[in-house]
Amino acid sequence: MNISLFRPLLLAAFLLTLSACGPKWEATQADGYQLIEQRGGATLGVVSAPILEKSGYAFKDLNRNGVIDPYEDWRKPADVRARDLAAQLSVEEIAGLMLYSSHQAVPGPGLTEAQRTFLADDNLRHVLVTTVASPEVAARWNNNVQAFVEERGHGIPANNSSDPRNETAVTAEYNAGAGGQISLWPTPLGLAATFDPALVRTFGDIASKEYRALGIATALSPQIDLATEPRWNRFVGTFGEDPDLDVDMARAYVDGFQTTEGARNGWGAESVNAMVKHWPSGGPEEGGRDAHFNYGKYAVYPGGHFADHLRAFVEGAFRLDGKTGSATAVMPYYTISTGIDPSGKNAGNSYSQYIIGELLRDKYQFDGVVCTDWGITHDNARIESFDGKCWGMENLSVAERHFAVILAGVDQFGGNNDKGPILEAYRMWCEAYGEASARARFEQSAVRLLMNIFRTGLFENPYVDPATATAVVGQPAFMQQGYDAQLKSVVLLKNHGNVLPQIPGQARKKVYVPKRHYPAFAGRFGIFGAHPDYWDWPVDRKLVEQYYEWVDSPAEADFALVMIQEPYSGVGYDVKDREKGGNGYVPISLQYLPYTATYARAESLGGGDPKEAFTNRSYRGKTVTTDNVDDLHCVIDTRKAMGDKPVVVVVSATRPFVPAEFEPYADAILTAFGVQHQAILDLVSGAAEPSGLLPMQLPEDMRTVEEQCEDTPHDMRCYVDADGNRYDFAFGLGWNGVIDDARTRQYRKN
Repeated sequence: MNISLFRPLLLAAFLLTLSACGPKWEATQADGYQLIEQRGGATLGVVSAPILEKSGYAFKDLNRNGVIDPYEDWRKPADVRARDLAAQLSVEEIAGLMLYSSHQAVPGPGLTEAQRTFLADDNLRHVLVTTVASPEVAARWNNNVQAFVEERGHGIPANNSSDPRNETAVTAEYNAGAGGQISLWPTPLGLAATFDPALVRTFGDIASKEYRALGIATALSPQIDLATEPRWNRFVGTFGEDPDLDVDMARAYVDGFQTTEGARNGWGAESVNAMVKHWPSGGPEEGGRDAHFNYGKYAVYPGGHFADHLRAFVEGAFRLDGKTGSATAVMPYYTISTGIDPSGKNAGNSYSQYIIGELLRDKYQFDGVVCTDWGITHDNARIESFDGKCWGMENLSVAERHFAVILAGVDQFGGNNDKGPILEAYRMWCEAYGEASARARFEQSAVRLLMNIFRTGLFENPYVDPATATAVVGQPAFMQQGYDAQLKSVVLLKNHGNVLPQIPGQARKKVYVPKRHYPAFAGRFGIFGAHPDYWDWPVDRKLVEQYYEWVDSPAEADFALVMIQEPYSGVGYDVKDREKGGNGYVPISLQYLPYTATYARAESLGGGDPKEAFTNRSYRGKTVTTDNVDDLHCVIDTRKAMGDKPVVVVVSATRPFVPAEFEPYADAILTAFGVQHQAILDLVSGAAEPSGLLPMQLPEDMRTVEEQCEDTPHDMRCYVDADGNRYDFAFGLGWNGVIDDARTRQYRKN
């Protein structure tokens, strides 16, 4: 043998032997915690747990018993570790895992007394984070939470979570963390308008990095309800009304969030669990009323399209392209899926043994976490009150509701900080089926819940670096990609005479922007986003002046830019109607002018409540007015004032609307789904070209809205404008006319 080749081999073998005899790890002091980095092993973050060494590697002794338990051994698979730990936990500890906190704002790095109580006394380990003061504050708060729970029991880390954070503005309680110091993207409906699953995958990649830098390991998203009911106020949080597009977007979103590139099984330090919602889709709400309230608790299926609503889950989120395989968690919606359970039982989806047990668990083999939507076990005081949402179970006690939910196959209770009712449910299970059965059922949920903490590496290192959080979250590259997505999401509906783009030119064109009336507004749920009555310009003057010369009168202007919101008439229930002897139910209008529901169904498909002496929730023949009718007047008045000069209308939309009232008065119409005003101006000025496509149909009138089936996609007569363009699903214009490309050929229906 060539001795010159043999000697290096001997040296390598010697060094390998030497390294095996000594530690393979090195500890350094990080910002508030100790960081242990290992050659060929897991990186550990620790504050108080003892460190044990085996074969030169370091392990955290989280339960402080002096032994490396299987759950503490990062070399073992997640399922082995989860089963080992679940078997060690007391019923009280498992009950804590089954809790999911109410919304927690983070104004500073310290824990509140309430947070200390539910973490220590109730063993809660799943925390819903809303607004944060800054990325640095969020990181320090996370580290304080993790240090606090590391000292307790089995050292189970907190699995912090968030509703969508990356939208440009906060619109309701379910995206209360949005619009902060983070990359800004269009709403999910805007993402759908790009018709680009690869873009959505990129969004997931970026957002997951930002989430983990903030200390967030679970996303309460995506919302993949099939939005077949155009009046629903949560339409904006969906990927629209088309099942095929919904499937592709759901898969891309979950793959982006859950996958750490380069990780052996897809799971790593940049992975975020995706909790897809809302099984089996909250889209077909009768009359468009939302199930956050008693008056909207019924989902209906007059078109027989229940199966279409499952597709985004079973073909998309549960069938990923990436190595993580499936979304790890599911949230059912509040709704009663009317007429779906073969037994004839009508209860909220989390209570349904058919919807959860037979369909989700048995037929579709989902063995991840199922978590209720927030507050479903709490009492409901009035039909119109925003409190408990115990639909179909109003006559049970709080503990009995918990028992029914667990019996159905659910693992976790959203918005519940108190372990007491879960322990009562455990005792009920013991009485009904025996303690061995109760223990097995609760351990089953514990394993599922722990799997999501193990997969994301939180048992090894739940701590985050505040400096890294500041550098990563909202970094320029991420902001640019979010902004580019905003540009791609805007839909050009009309461009009569090619009035767009309005290129500023050397002489700087002059633009007239009329003030907008912001009527006193109670918010999307009658609560969130409220503001008083006022008039103001809809866009910052200094921003506009970067593109055009701002003028205060139409006579001076070269063109007008009118910015409005889609019509908003309320939530479909009016206490005043009830007080006058009516049933309280009123139409939801998608037009600006007063609307009378002549063509509404005479008998509702869903109905019945202990607080109501009737079952028919019909609103046929009733009239509603729109809060923002002045938006329509603004367009018409501007048209009159501008004469033959171009009028460009920008509609900020969260759902479909009837264009018929204002389209004749506009030369150009842009529809935006939650974008910054700069993006609108870049498109109007020609700095970018519109490429968005409608992710929904725009109805011809309110008659077709009333006559469509709440559960059926693509079943409205669409509006046709003065240029002969039909505002159908997948319609959009570019500078050269109607867009016809690979996206439209794949998804367009006719």
